[in-house]
Amino acid sequence: MKKITIAVDGYSSCGKSTMAKDLAQMVKYNYIDSGAMYRAVTLYCLRNNLFDGDSPNETALKNHINQIHITFQYNEISGKSDTHLNGENVEKEIRSMAIADKVSPIAAVDFVREALVKQQQAMGKNKGIVMDGRDIGTVVFPGAELKIFVTARPEIRVQRRLTELAAKGEDVTFEEVLKNLTKRDLIDTTRKDAPLHQAADAVVIDNSDLTIEKQNNIMLKLFKEKTE
Repeated sequence: MKKITIAVDGYSSCGKSTMAKDLAQMVKYNYIDSGAMYRAVTLYCLRNNLFDGDSPNETALKNHINQIHITFQYNEISGKSDTHLNGENVEKEIRSMAIADKVSPIAAVDFVREALVKQQQAMGKNKGIVMDGRDIGTVVFPGAELKIFVTARPEIRVQRRLTELAAKGEDVTFEEVLKNLTKRDLIDTTRKDAPLHQAADAVVIDNSDLTIEKQNNIMLKLFKEKTE
């Protein structure tokens, strides 16, 4: 069975990371969360005072970008890969609402995207990889053999995000999360460099009303069609 590259794109809080992780596990491929990489850069910027209000200080950030190194290491306890920023495990910190509120402006910076896309392409050069994000099928791996674009109704996305944050002990309201997702969608779809949009050859999956089992079956069927 030939190895392929699988790109999973879509809006925030659609569950695409869960889908990508499940698919990678089912087909025994490596999983890379590209969104975590932008979150790690956001954390670095917050720690080093590289924000001017809600926007990054691009001049200052450009001087730091070559000092930001992101890797993924398997966690034997959780059974998942954790995000490491310059050797430090930052998996928990990057999932906070504070990071979510500022990650889209970071992801819109052209030289940040250029630096991370190079890292992502290096990770997938040997195929056998599932990567999720906003521009994987359009920019990072335009030649990916399987492209999936994930969407869900807004209220479903908000509830999923609330559940995720509550599990981490964060107390936020439906309105706060809705505002955050609306802002991120606007930035992600209108940014100048690599905006979020569906690749022409991507398969769209609206998982608003799908069970985990059902969406996994759909993805596994698509995978087999491309590899067998």
